[in-house]
Amino acid sequence: MANYRSILAILLAFVTTLLVSCSSPVKAKPPTYTSTQLEQIQTYQSDLNAMQQRLPELAKLIQDREWTNTRNFIHGPLGELRTTSSRLIRNLLPKDQPEAEKLSKKVFGSLIKIDVAAEATNYDLAIRSYGELQRDLNAFFQLLPQG
Repeated sequence: MANYRSILAILLAFVTTLLVSCSSPVKAKPPTYTSTQLEQIQTYQSDLNAMQQRLPELAKLIQDREWTNTRNFIHGPLGELRTTSSRLIRNLLPKDQPEAEKLSKKVFGSLIKIDVAAEATNYDLAIRSYGELQRDLNAFFQLLPQG
């Protein structure tokens, strides 16, 4: 009787192994956005677009060397840029999040450089950092889903 159970256990293990090895894997669908995610992304994107539309005002303040107003503009109208972009990044597909975070950090770094330049009244650093800000913000928008 004990021999019969051992043989039966080995036979069941063999059949199970055979079934598992012969089964076909389930093909995973590539991740896509849900309608809720797209709505959230569009909401945050429109907020970021509104901030981007105001960037020429920052350029004018830098050109006019209005350093106090430059710093106030960075901390005022552009103050929500970090929060809004962080919320938007959380709604992106996992494969897009690292690149978006990298670009987002570059955008904030440029804003910090402009702030430091305004405090030091360094026009060259401020205008160079403004160019970096524009470039990185445009690259960030390129990562976002269209429609």
